[in-house]
Amino acid sequence: MQPQKHLIVLSFAIALVAGCRSAPPPAAPIPVPEPNNTIEGKVVGDERTAMEAAVDSGTTAPAPVSTETATGSGPVLAPNAPDSYVVKRGDTLWGIAKMFLRDPWYWPEIWQVNPQVQNPHLIYPGDTLRLVYVEGQPKILLQRGDNARVLPRVRSEPLEAAISTIPYDSIAAFMSKPSVLSKEQIKCAAYVLASLDDHEAIGSGNTIYARGFCEPAEVGSRYSIVRVGDELRDPDDNRLLGYNGIYTATGRVTRGGDPTTLIVTDSGREAEPGDKVLPGSVDVALDFAPSAPHVRVKGRLMAVTDGVTVIGQYQVVAINRGIRDGLVPGNVLAIFSNGEIVPDEQKHGFLGGSYKMFQQKVKLPNERIGSYMVFKTFDRMSFGLVLEANNIIKLGDFVENP
Repeated sequence: MQPQKHLIVLSFAIALVAGCRSAPPPAAPIPVPEPNNTIEGKVVGDERTAMEAAVDSGTTAPAPVSTETATGSGPVLAPNAPDSYVVKRGDTLWGIAKMFLRDPWYWPEIWQVNPQVQNPHLIYPGDTLRLVYVEGQPKILLQRGDNARVLPRVRSEPLEAAISTIPYDSIAAFMSKPSVLSKEQIKCAAYVLASLDDHEAIGSGNTIYARGFCEPAEVGSRYSIVRVGDELRDPDDNRLLGYNGIYTATGRVTRGGDPTTLIVTDSGREAEPGDKVLPGSVDVALDFAPSAPHVRVKGRLMAVTDGVTVIGQYQVVAINRGIRDGLVPGNVLAIFSNGEIVPDEQKHGFLGGSYKMFQQKVKLPNERIGSYMVFKTFDRMSFGLVLEANNIIKLGDFVENP
């Protein structure tokens, strides 16, 4: 019995050793990142665009008037800046910057370029923007989303286009039917020579002939036919800057050569010989970022593209400052009312109360009433978009550094 007892003990020992060898090693503890308590705000995860979220949080009101230099004191987060934001269709860079920053023109200073992301300056619907702190300073990091990828289709193409800085639809009319013409545009513009059958009133369906193209017109290309209107002069020094343009028609090239043949496809009013023939679109790049001018700028609103007298949000307006004044596309300017001059009813003049002509006149202070972004610059003038209108805006109101 003694040898059998030893055999049982030996078998049990071998099984115990084998079991120890087959058991997996204990798993290493998974590190849990500590929460970053320096991040403020909350995630915006609903269907609102960035601009809608900024409006709802009350961050679209104009910032207090500052007497600082153009460089300012640096970026300050909006009161309800989120931890992160998923970019949506319909967003603009201005709206996103407005949601994160009190002053959106500081966007370039908080944008953290990721060299591992293709085209890091482009932002697409589906991308996530995260607010982080680097050495105590707020930064925005980009995390690509699935919508930015190219998906297999019959013809592969991006699922969504990159967002633009300002609403594209708001300047589409300007791009296709310019109504304020610079001297540079007119100088290189073709003109209507005549019409087939010598029509006195040229309208839709009529064939016209044009000359003076700086470059040969391609068959199928479209042109705007614009009549040169009144002179456009700088309200400060009366210098000629351009001309009002009156849209008359749209023409499509059917035959090249000199003269070039076009058929009128759309008519706003009767075209005439001598009307200018301009490319159907104006070259406007929308991949710029909001920024403050690097120099001190003060100008005036001098023309609006659709001829209205009261200017509202998302209307294209020309100002009397341009490249030589240091402006570049993306520059943001504050709009100030031109304070009215009113009589002081309490001062009746030295001849008594009935002589109002002698009452003392007082100029009211200029008040900040909106924001304006430049998107197209010329030598002495620029086109821009009214981004925010907090009161009635009129021609003659001032624009200056925000």
